[in-house]
Amino acid sequence: MILPIYAYGQKVLKRKADAIDSEYEDLDVLLDNMWETMYNAKGVGLAAPQIGKSIRIFLVDTVQMEDEEKEMTGIKKVFINAEIIEESGEEKAYEEGCLSIPDIRGDVKRLSDIKVVYYDENFHKHEESYDGINARVIQHEYDHIEGKLFTEMLPPLRKQLVKRKLENIKKGKVRSDYRMRFAKL
Repeated sequence: MILPIYAYGQKVLKRKADAIDSEYEDLDVLLDNMWETMYNAKGVGLAAPQIGKSIRIFLVDTVQMEDEEKEMTGIKKVFINAEIIEESGEEKAYEEGCLSIPDIRGDVKRLSDIKVVYYDENFHKHEESYDGINARVIQHEYDHIEGKLFTEMLPPLRKQLVKRKLENIKKGKVRSDYRMRFAKL
């Protein structure tokens, strides 16, 4: 089922999400719905807070980016209760966007290499290292479960330039090709 994506201004996007356990009810249904929602919105990642659930789950599919980014091997994974335990490498800027913040993009600086501990959809524990685009998408989605949005990491001038657009998104004055849920002001 395609779910509405929660827009900028929704309180759930600013809350640190709660861990879940292997007994989480209907986890497989939730994950199926999240994949369907993400693909419908043409995203490469989606975090549970973006569908209104303050739990530590996010999905990443960068396989679909392999044609654009010639030097990469994409991943398609579920991350549950993820913790980034190490960030290193070169700090690089890259233009990011977000399904919860349509029509706004901006250069965000992130370290190029990460090590993350997480559980997969079968609650098997993994500790893996990622770099490049894979690391960046994981960091972006991880920020969602930490209650942080990419717009908070934009340079001050860019933040100022998008302020009005962000206020319009909060008010529901934005067009998107997918269903969204806006804050009640």
